[in-house]
Amino acid sequence: MAIPDYQTLMLPVLRAAADGETRVPDAANRIAKELGLSEAECEEMLPSGRQRLLHNRIHWAKFYMGKAGLIDSPSRGRFVASKTGRALLARNPSIINLGVLKTFPSFDQYYAQYERHAPINSKEEPEASVLVASEATPEEQIDVAYSAIHAALKADLLQRVLGQSPAFFEQLIVELLVAMGYGGTHDRAALNLGKSGDGGVDGVIDEDRLGLDRIYVQAKRYAPHVSVGRPEVQGFVGSLVGLGATKGVFVTTSTFSGHATEYVRHIPQRVILIDGERLAELLVEHGVGVRVSRTIAVKRVDEDFFAEE
Repeated sequence: MAIPDYQTLMLPVLRAAADGETRVPDAANRIAKELGLSEAECEEMLPSGRQRLLHNRIHWAKFYMGKAGLIDSPSRGRFVASKTGRALLARNPSIINLGVLKTFPSFDQYYAQYERHAPINSKEEPEASVLVASEATPEEQIDVAYSAIHAALKADLLQRVLGQSPAFFEQLIVELLVAMGYGGTHDRAALNLGKSGDGGVDGVIDEDRLGLDRIYVQAKRYAPHVSVGRPEVQGFVGSLVGLGATKGVFVTTSTFSGHATEYVRHIPQRVILIDGERLAELLVEHGVGVRVSRTIAVKRVDEDFFAEE
């Protein structure tokens, strides 16, 4: 089964906390067994890869129930059901969700602070209120929004590259390789790329600043629907053999066929294929053709700061 949303997890989390002090990992193990979650589901990560999805949802279930006074935190990283929480469980509720939490004055007051920031005469809930009311946790919503922005950026990058000249594309590859640490200096890399004079190779670039080894580069600016096949890749490899080279990078704005990908796995030369998706990813990762629009720092309470000796 899929991992339940954080509201669905509130009741099992409170039950676990009613059995004594616990921690999120311990509660996660218990709840996973109760729900019959698979090992793969238990290990599923947030899109950011920084926290397990189950742990994150349990954390927020605990957090919101804490705002309602159902959960106490007696020490760092540990939590337990409060007297109010135990009283709620004694009524044998079938579910605990935000609607139930809003019946407690402390949570209702916490929730109301977001509603106070709603735009006047706006028919929509304020952003922060939507954040609390959603089935997804705040981290999940941030990750989903970031993924959507990231995907749109990569698509836009490839469209911009396709609209430029072949010379611009060569220069773009220079910028990327230098940003990745290849080619020594920018000027040296720029002089080498596109100047090899070999029909099957677009350029050669130093692998390190001392020029101890070289990487040969082929760059093809193709439309997304035009795939690079095995013949093109095989021709590039043939050029490497003729040059006595052992390393090459084939870059395209489109894709590689399955035959081309399989071919490079069984040759002695080390050839890396970079398709449009990977190219856009590298451009974003190394800051080539993009700039930071806004930086948001997500902070947490420093538990050590509040820990008394």
